[in-house]
Amino acid sequence: MRTTRSPLGQNPQSSMKQIDAAIHGGHGMTSRWLWGAGLMGTLVCVFLAWRWWPQESRADAFAQDRVPAPAHQVPFDSQRALKDLSAICAIGTRVSGSPGMQKQQEKLEKHFKAQGLDVSFQRFQATRKSTRTTVEMANLIARINPEKQNRIILCTHYDTRPRADQETDRAKRDAPFLSANDGGSGVAFLMELARHAKSIKCVYGIDLVCFDGEEFVLDQEDDYFHGSRHFATRARLDAQRGIRYRCAVLLDMIAGKNPRFPIEQNSWFKAPRLVEEIYTTAIELKATSFQANKYSSTPVEDDHVPLNNGGIPAIDLIDFDYPHWHKMSDTPENCAPEGLDQVSRVLVAWMDRIR
Repeated sequence: MRTTRSPLGQNPQSSMKQIDAAIHGGHGMTSRWLWGAGLMGTLVCVFLAWRWWPQESRADAFAQDRVPAPAHQVPFDSQRALKDLSAICAIGTRVSGSPGMQKQQEKLEKHFKAQGLDVSFQRFQATRKSTRTTVEMANLIARINPEKQNRIILCTHYDTRPRADQETDRAKRDAPFLSANDGGSGVAFLMELARHAKSIKCVYGIDLVCFDGEEFVLDQEDDYFHGSRHFATRARLDAQRGIRYRCAVLLDMIAGKNPRFPIEQNSWFKAPRLVEEIYTTAIELKATSFQANKYSSTPVEDDHVPLNNGGIPAIDLIDFDYPHWHKMSDTPENCAPEGLDQVSRVLVAWMDRIR
């Protein structure tokens, strides 16, 4: 992923000041911004904002007018997910088109099929501009209830960056790295979630998607997000066959120690309704890693952006303050179960409730 200049200002505090000024200064902000202001307040303010939200914009998607039912859960084992993460890292680096990526694909295909999921690959080619290197890539898709035409997506990228470009030791910046949290945590999460596929309650079919080519870059001129851009293109063709994607949740760096998931700015601007669903659920479940009172410090360009551009509302759950990002120290030893556990509780409850 990469970052861009914040449309809300340089920090979350300035973002909230802009919202407050817009509301109290009478600048005619939409209900989206009013809900955002509620989200930046207390739990009471959140639910007041929710009750105020126009009925026609939410009634068919997230029934909050009732008293919330006890959240449905599955016995998601975050410690076992960490073992999956370590097993993925034991392969070594998983750069797009490399033997390590092929080994990972074989491992994941075997795993998801063993859980009874329908597994397929979207194969395509992508070129790195800076080196004029073209490689074969493949998105992996594991489907729960593949017969359902109305679907949601839980996704991550499973390639690793070719070089540790954020290393403080410049001598190490051209070296590949394990990318345990950035590239491994989302995969491990989907592996563990797949073990509970039969217990998940959801009126939609679920696609567990691993995107290739998110970080096939060596230079600023190189393109990101090859896999998600290809998926979005294919989704338009799938729509002609009646397959409809309601939304997507992207998981990126969710297993750091003491994780924090503020509202990522591009997610709020591109898919506010999905943000409100996820973060309201997190508040109810007291999932404190979800920071409903903060924006990310900067907009994050990630695989959710091509999905949104392709017509699939998508948000990014990301701990962008992870201190080992793009460093040699992004190893299993610097990962923890807390984020995996909280994300599982929130997403399982959310999937049960959406309509």
